[in-house]
Amino acid sequence: MFPNSSNLGRPPFPLERQQYNFFSNLPVNIPPVLLFHQQIIDHPQFPSTTALLGGSLSTIPAVSPPPFAYRNGSPVHSSSAPASFRGRKRLKEQDVHYEVKRQRFHSPHRESTSANHAVPLPEDHRRSFPGSISSPLYQAHYSSDLTGCVPPLQEASFPDPIEIALPVAKDKLSQQVLELFQACQQQSFDLNKKELCRTQLQREIQQIFPNSRLFLVGSSLNGFGTRSSDGDLCLVVKEEPINQKTEARHILSLLQKHFCRKLSSYIERPQLIRAKVPIVKFRDKVSCVEFDLNVNNVVGIRNTFLLRTYAYIESRVRPLVLVVKKWASFRGINDASRGTLSSYSLVLMVLHYLQTLPEPILPSLQKNYPESFDPSMQLHLVHQAPCTIPPYLSKNESTLGDLLLGFLKYYATEFDWRGQMISVREAKAIPRPDGVEWRNKFICVEEPFDRTNTARAVHEKQKFDIIIDEFCKSWQRLRDRRDLNCILPLRATIQKR
Repeated sequence: MFPNSSNLGRPPFPLERQQYNFFSNLPVNIPPVLLFHQQIIDHPQFPSTTALLGGSLSTIPAVSPPPFAYRNGSPVHSSSAPASFRGRKRLKEQDVHYEVKRQRFHSPHRESTSANHAVPLPEDHRRSFPGSISSPLYQAHYSSDLTGCVPPLQEASFPDPIEIALPVAKDKLSQQVLELFQACQQQSFDLNKKELCRTQLQREIQQIFPNSRLFLVGSSLNGFGTRSSDGDLCLVVKEEPINQKTEARHILSLLQKHFCRKLSSYIERPQLIRAKVPIVKFRDKVSCVEFDLNVNNVVGIRNTFLLRTYAYIESRVRPLVLVVKKWASFRGINDASRGTLSSYSLVLMVLHYLQTLPEPILPSLQKNYPESFDPSMQLHLVHQAPCTIPPYLSKNESTLGDLLLGFLKYYATEFDWRGQMISVREAKAIPRPDGVEWRNKFICVEEPFDRTNTARAVHEKQKFDIIIDEFCKSWQRLRDRRDLNCILPLRATIQKR
């Protein structure tokens, strides 16, 4: 894929460090498994020699939906979703060179619903993933006052995965939500493409910044990714914050020039976007995936694992988030660059709604497990949090259809947009702060770690009115018809995936 790779689409390694295609030999119908920087993988399917996977935060998402069941201790039920979406192959997937090997995974924990299981992973069958990162950070290629570097990784243990049961769908609307989720959720094949690009792009970036590390973050890893999700990358040059307006822009400017001069045959349209958190946007020609790359926006790594934990502690969360994201995109209110809501803000809005129900479906993880989501925790420890949080056993048995309708109604008629702020950290609506960032903003959604406004892009009254109008119209239509097609064309959305 890149010049420093001996083969197209595969990075070179010396013979003693030959890279093994980790993803192609893992079971594909399992929830994400977390891997970290330079982690040595011991797996029964691997060759006898140790295989090295390049530094990343990576995950294998679900492909085949497991049996449906609520995470409330109830028995596991068989799926009532339409049979046309069970076992359906994607066209031409066998022709792609990523060599995805499909297997069926039979977990001994398949029907377990006990609360003492870590989410989404059990407490046993652990593997060791040691690794290290050397210093100093910058060598001859770049001089700066940035002296810190990413700390060495500590040895970490990761459990084997278990299958996450989806909720049973008895009514038409809930079946439609599940059908959409099963068809459009991110697949292991989609993640493989992003991870391959990340691995090789890191090798290229290390030609300039030798001891940096490139992380795949955002929806690709947090459990809320779709087939069409872009890839979000965070280049970590040191654990301490850097000035985003000066140092980050300078680093990204160097990378953009490097992409244009050295990687133009492999990277398409690299653009430097001078936002509050500057990024380089580009497209990988081999995988056809769009990427956004930032520098040292480490809050994105932290919230990736916070959202990942929310995604898997209750079985209704991921299907509801996906249908909301698809609905908002179809209705034209899911584009922060055009003054509407970002996908991150939409996810937080769904989580907040589920936290504020009379019988909550989600807790505040930061309140219940402050040590696991400490904003000052070192980055090499952040990935451990999801392995320690048990499932949340809610007494609320609302269906997916009821929850989607309630979500639309809550923001259409109940939430106080003028006086309140959405806070997942507090699991409730709280009064708006009086800071500059919160003034003259029509929607306020608190970032759980740095407490900034993730919906700051909505700064025009006209755009705010459009957003609220879509909530109102969709709620009324769905209330009257109880058919997802009246607010989101199901077949067209699935085909567009």
